[in-house]
Amino acid sequence: MLKKKYLKSKPVCKVTFKLKKSYVGDVDSINLVGDINGWDEKATSLKKLKNGDFTVDLDMETGSEYQFRYRVNHEYWINDDAADKYLPSPFPGIDNSVISI
Repeated sequence: MLKKKYLKSKPVCKVTFKLKKSYVGDVDSINLVGDINGWDEKATSLKKLKNGDFTVDLDMETGSEYQFRYRVNHEYWINDDAADKYLPSPFPGIDNSVISI
């Protein structure tokens, strides 16, 4: 789930990235990786909630698109099924999720 809340006072959008346990299964960690943080696999960890969902809130500049993926348990990658669109990554046959702000 991607939830966008645009601020009236500045060109920023508060974005909630949320992955439900029913989508990711019983995992220990998820990191948001992409243009948002220079593709640093350790920069943006999602918080695990008591119900097993994962979430993180970020302030993002409006008028931009950001490619991203999720790194699960530091082992494998998944996309966000709520992404605005998908674009090919530099790796053949793999797409990145895209959020448009």
